Amino acid sequence: MPQEIKDIIIIGGGPTGLFALFYAGMRGVSARLVDALPEPGGQLAALYPEKYIFDVGGFPKILAKDLVKGLLEQASQFGQPLHFAERVVGLEEDGGLFTLVTERERYPGRAVVIAGGIGAFSPRRLPQPAAAPWYGRGVYDRVLDPEQFRGQRVLIVGGGDSAFDWTHQLLDRASAVTLVHRSDRFRAHAATVSAVSAAAAAGRAKVLTFHELADVRGNGDHLTGVTLRDTKSKSTHDIEVDAILPMLGFVSDLGSIAEWGLTLQKDEIVVDILMETGRHGIYAAGDITTYPGKLKLIATGFSEAATAVNQAVHRIYPEKKVAPGHSSNMAIFGQKDD
Repeated sequence: MPQEIKDIIIIGGGPTGLFALFYAGMRGVSARLVDALPEPGGQLAALYPEKYIFDVGGFPKILAKDLVKGLLEQASQFGQPLHFAERVVGLEEDGGLFTLVTERERYPGRAVVIAGGIGAFSPRRLPQPAAAPWYGRGVYDRVLDPEQFRGQRVLIVGGGDSAFDWTHQLLDRASAVTLVHRSDRFRAHAATVSAVSAAAAAGRAKVLTFHELADVRGNGDHLTGVTLRDTKSKSTHDIEVDAILPMLGFVSDLGSIAEWGLTLQKDEIVVDILMETGRHGIYAAGDITTYPGKLKLIATGFSEAATAVNQAVHRIYPEKKVAPGHSSNMAIFGQKDD
């Protein structure tokens, strides 16, 4: 059956998109949120759920996963629908009504707010053919719950922030942690590299540079070990592991958004001070946008989401003011209305 027409369709389930969904509800308009990832949170959930964030207003520090939990609770209070694991494949417009097309459904709306972060992104997969059958049952390119690996022998492949972050996070959970990287040059924060190096020196972890994955072994449904290759000597040796975490970065792609007639600069959407894209009825907010003085911060994304939603609300309902007033006085929260 055709989906219900909503006032605003929000693309992206990261912090900016979740806040935009809340803000639409606060303004008393209908909205829905669509995201390609299987869970809310965007990069916060996919890349660093266990890391602290220190520059979100009101929180001296907060775990990324806890910020996502709070944003989801805030966004969900108005009962607006959220759709995850749906990749956007097109956008149609007819008579001022937009229809967002995903791989599974068609969602009509009166305005669109693009809050897609760096676009749809997916983890880079291990190139070794032997690893492919073990994805989801021994090979995990996303970590949603680090407790899943308690007591296990874990191999982490990569040399960037995610690889070192998860090595550090699993030191006190896994029975053994081995980090493998094809060189001795890392792309991670120096403090995390130092912490992992100290753990390796103390015998709490292994860091094998100039090594790469050569083969994966298993017994039935259980992964049992891997073969590693020394890239210098070309020799190989086997180690026993229960889980492999390939932290090789992500492949990002604007997908069909690049075909919507928007002005792009280096895969970012150019917006004005009203978060308008230049195409009437389409707004953008968060890391996917660019303009002079742009700061890629979560705090900035919140502000841009509020601006985009307020402008969209006024466009759809001219009688509604752009400025929403103070939330502490809003009747929608049971307070005295301005």
